[in-house]
Amino acid sequence: MATVAQLIARRLHEAGVRHAFGIPGGEVLSLVDALREAGVHFVLVKHENGGGFMAEGVHHRTGAPALLVTTVGPGLVNAVNVVANAQQDRVPLIFLTGCIEPATAQTYTHQWLDQTALLGPITKARFVADAGAVDVMIDKAVGIALDDPPGPVHVDVPVAVGAAEVPDAPSVRRSRPLRGAPRGEALQLAREWLAAARRPLLIAGVEALNHDATEAVRAFVRGLNVPLITSYKAKGILPEDDSLALGGAGLSPVADKILLPLVRESDCVVLAGYDPIEMRIGWRDPWPAAARVVELTATPNTHYVHRAALSFLCDVGGGLQALGANLTGRSAWTPEEIATRRRGLRAAYRPDEEWGPAAIIDTARRALPRATIATVDSGAHRIMLSQLWEAYGARELLQSTGLCTMGCALPLAIGAKLAEPARPVVAFTGDGGLDMVMGELATARDLALPVIVVVFADTSLALIEMKQRALGLPNAAVDFRGTDYAQVARALGGNGHQCRSRAQLEDALAQGLRSDRFTVVSCEFLRSAYDGRI
Repeated sequence: MATVAQLIARRLHEAGVRHAFGIPGGEVLSLVDALREAGVHFVLVKHENGGGFMAEGVHHRTGAPALLVTTVGPGLVNAVNVVANAQQDRVPLIFLTGCIEPATAQTYTHQWLDQTALLGPITKARFVADAGAVDVMIDKAVGIALDDPPGPVHVDVPVAVGAAEVPDAPSVRRSRPLRGAPRGEALQLAREWLAAARRPLLIAGVEALNHDATEAVRAFVRGLNVPLITSYKAKGILPEDDSLALGGAGLSPVADKILLPLVRESDCVVLAGYDPIEMRIGWRDPWPAAARVVELTATPNTHYVHRAALSFLCDVGGGLQALGANLTGRSAWTPEEIATRRRGLRAAYRPDEEWGPAAIIDTARRALPRATIATVDSGAHRIMLSQLWEAYGARELLQSTGLCTMGCALPLAIGAKLAEPARPVVAFTGDGGLDMVMGELATARDLALPVIVVVFADTSLALIEMKQRALGLPNAAVDFRGTDYAQVARALGGNGHQCRSRAQLEDALAQGLRSDRFTVVSCEFLRSAYDGRI
């Protein structure tokens, strides 16, 4: 005999889950205990939203579903943002919540709300645990979360149901669906287009990561001399110091001025798992209607952000292999031409400045080890960093790209460091973002995680302030007084530094790499530093 909670915990452990995040309440105590018993470490966080991003950080390094656990009422409601983020950012998140018994809810209203209805629009599926079918239910939940496109699944566990014992029975496990490769006349036509192309381009996105297509992408571009543009999520799928890497695209009009003309002029564009949910409005209809565009995708194109002449529902890596097999190609790209584009992209953000946001990014990339995992939250600093920071491996730059959530960098970094303690991890955060989640520094302290947190401290919501000025509006609700983040870090048990030069930043990062505690590095600069550069 086992309880419902134990069966749920065992199935999650079988799926590779080793960390759960959340703040327990009375309604989930049986789940917390069952997870402990199954070998899943429950991490007490300071806010449920931060816990969800920590779970995502673990997922990106292990591939296992992310796991967030909350109690009823305010605990669940606090997590709505990160659940929506998981939907937008294609993260397989299992969201376990306690709930009031249905019979009790008929005559009791304290902390009751319709949890499944609240989460309906932002989850792939919703389940209420039942002792009669718990094994099937949790297997469905895991499978649906991981199926294309990955996303959040909500599992409500009534208190009495979680503690209920169920008879032993054979486990029910669905076979994962096998992804196929393109074939037939359409594939032959796509291969003819690619073989004849003189200016081919490959655009890779988040689905390429979800299909573990890293090696296929690298073999395709190198074998056929095809330059690669990635979405922000897919940065590093080809090391960005590779001569064929044109860097990331997403939210920067400055980068678009260089990259979009290349896309429009290409005579064959291949989309490898490219999901336009990450892109700004300039990426709507980015090529002519008659362009030779070949799409390899996990899900049907119902977004209409772009159109493709040939669209294959397939495994992204298998699709690239089938498309490029035994082709020599006629690509006319020269190393000098690609290098010129790469230099132009980098120069547009002025990383050689004496001090400012670009100098901070440039200094950090030079000072931190090549294997560093970086995270970044939303704001002007994120757009600049997503263009200037070179990633050398897949999922080595983590961020919220679909929903664009502030305050995600610190919890993502905590999760990534938990999953890979030996790797250096740095969080790049705006001061506004850190103010939202400062309590999670205490979580880093409690877990003894030596993450480095670099703060872009310009005492302004810089991206919004720039938009105000562009619209001719007066400054309103975007400025705030500065926080002494170094002092806060020391008060919470970490290391704290204030920097106003490259040399000071280099020294602070070096100390952070040697430390066994978290380190906050507050980099102060003028709020106008992003003007004309993102």
